[in-house]
Amino acid sequence: MQEILNNIVAMATGELGPLGPLIIAGVLGAFLILIALPVLLKREADPLQKLKASNATAAKAGDAQQTLRHQDKSEKLKKYAEFLEPQDEEEYSAMKLKLVQAGYRSKGAVRTFHFFQFALGLGFLAFGAAYAIFKSATADPTTQNLIMMTLIPGAVGYMAPKYWITRRVDTRKEEITNGFPDALDMMLVCVEAGQSLDQSINRVAGELRASFPALADEFEIVAHEMKAGKDKISVLKDMSDRAGVTDVASFVTVLVQSASFGTSIADALRVFSAEMRDKRVMRAEEKANTLPTKMTLATMMLTVPPLLIILIGPSVHGVMKTLNGNAF
Repeated sequence: MQEILNNIVAMATGELGPLGPLIIAGVLGAFLILIALPVLLKREADPLQKLKASNATAAKAGDAQQTLRHQDKSEKLKKYAEFLEPQDEEEYSAMKLKLVQAGYRSKGAVRTFHFFQFALGLGFLAFGAAYAIFKSATADPTTQNLIMMTLIPGAVGYMAPKYWITRRVDTRKEEITNGFPDALDMMLVCVEAGQSLDQSINRVAGELRASFPALADEFEIVAHEMKAGKDKISVLKDMSDRAGVTDVASFVTVLVQSASFGTSIADALRVFSAEMRDKRVMRAEEKANTLPTKMTLATMMLTVPPLLIILIGPSVHGVMKTLNGNAF
């Protein structure tokens, strides 16, 4: 098999020059894309989808104001939804939940995410191909290097949106974890002052906006859903899923159990907020205890070389001076 590939590469190089293998690979890739795109974009519409589309058109004609209110910036990508969105319901739900945890709650968030993946992947792939052509014109790289120059930028562009979402999720979870003890203390004060749980959540959402906007958004969504008449337990469980933080899940469990057994919410919040404060102190102590280990390498790199220069430098200078004197 390797011999056959070597013969093909040698034949392409002899016929088309050093860029022969790359040109053949590009032509084959473009041919496969041209074959696949009509199949993906020109599918026969499902009768059920046609019925839904007709109902949507009738709804738009009957209530234009409602349509304007629900429009988002990704409506232009709606006709490519079957190509950009996962068709598996579990995969779509998992991707949507991850984007919600990252703070992207729009209706077309999944569609936009996959569009950026394909756009950046193809854009970086084109950039890599242009760079490979430039290098082959100015130097003589091997075929393997040309392929790597072309494919690595495409892979980086395709994975960049996923890396960005992962970083956003981690940053948002850390912000919610850091601000949750303060939110519980504030909620406890509001409940003990005579406010209901709905009013206290709404007040906490407004007070935390400046310092912890991610947590304030979650409490604000909970307040709006409760005002809309949604079941309180379902609202709290949805908040736990959106946040993806263990402390929030425990808080939801405490409130659900308090509502089920009829105990005082203020007592439950008092005990749980004290536990959250202790956990925050333990996290701070854990980070403080790991700091000396992290500083060891930096201390060695920045302290030991100057110390050696100060201690051994004069002796080395004297030895070199003596050797030079003896040489003369």
